[in-house]
Amino acid sequence: MEKRLFVYSDGGARGNPGKAAIGIIFLDENERIIEKHKEYIGIKTNNEAEYLAIIKALEIAKKYAKKVHIHSDSELVVRQLNGEYKVKKKELKELFEQVEKIEKEFEEVSYQNVKRENEFIQQADKLVNEALDKK
Repeated sequence: MEKRLFVYSDGGARGNPGKAAIGIIFLDENERIIEKHKEYIGIKTNNEAEYLAIIKALEIAKKYAKKVHIHSDSELVVRQLNGEYKVKKKELKELFEQVEKIEKEFEEVSYQNVKRENEFIQQADKLVNEALDKK
């Protein structure tokens, strides 16, 4: 089992709400890609898709590590998960609570906002689009 896992997650919707998908890149401590995941998730908002990407990332991460560092280009979601912003929308509050529940299965979970220009976020975004293009 890896000591630390680095995750780059992205969620997107074509329309808001609209057809949505998630894309996730998992890297080991040496920044080598160890897994990629893409999935169509139905009709969702962009923010719901971002949350669902993180939930799926945490579920998959369980098999790799107890310490997970998640990177997302969604400033809103990262700030909510870091406790900087309140979660006001009912739909997002339910997803936020799901994340909190899964976090308890790890020793450490951190969230960092990264720019869209980040190479791994771009790869995650590409996975989102591939999943949407298949639909």
